[in-house]
Amino acid sequence: MPTEKMLDWVAKHYGKNARERTDNWRKLLQDDSGTDLQKLTRVNDFFNQIPYLSDQANWQQLDYWASPIETLSVNAADCEDYAIAKYFTLTEIGIEPDRLRIMYVKAIELDEAHMVMTYFDKESRQQLVLDNLNKAILPTDQRPDLIPIYSFNADGLWASVDRGRGVRLGDAGRLNLWAALRRKMEEEDL
Repeated sequence: MPTEKMLDWVAKHYGKNARERTDNWRKLLQDDSGTDLQKLTRVNDFFNQIPYLSDQANWQQLDYWASPIETLSVNAADCEDYAIAKYFTLTEIGIEPDRLRIMYVKAIELDEAHMVMTYFDKESRQQLVLDNLNKAILPTDQRPDLIPIYSFNADGLWASVDRGRGVRLGDAGRLNLWAALRRKMEEEDL
């Protein structure tokens, strides 16, 4: 949860609008009311209002995984930044981490790699997709435009199998960018 000290740091380095966005995120983090679907919708809508910008244009790197603070500070994100911010926000507001995965997919219409956030709904036994391309929260079987490749969360890494939850491959720390992101977030005191 961003502290006043963090908000002041954001304002000093990125300006008052960045501070306001980060403070709005803090308010979102404080609201753990409602059903899981209501929480998913609030978080998905909140982050999907951030403009898309490629890593190359935003960070001058081919692939960079931004923390939620960085995303809000620069007011720009690419697919993995949206998924990462949604993941950490949802875990903070009480969604069980084992129900959440960040999923690496192929976006067929774009013909490129893409990342989305998924939530496993125990009642329907379906995985719901939170995405910045299609802003509606839909089950994976209603997203034929995405081909799952692998998924991960803080607890592990899985190969995707038939749009399901997959076969465990090991620890998510095997993903260098995930490990770097986690270290960065620890330094930000999140």
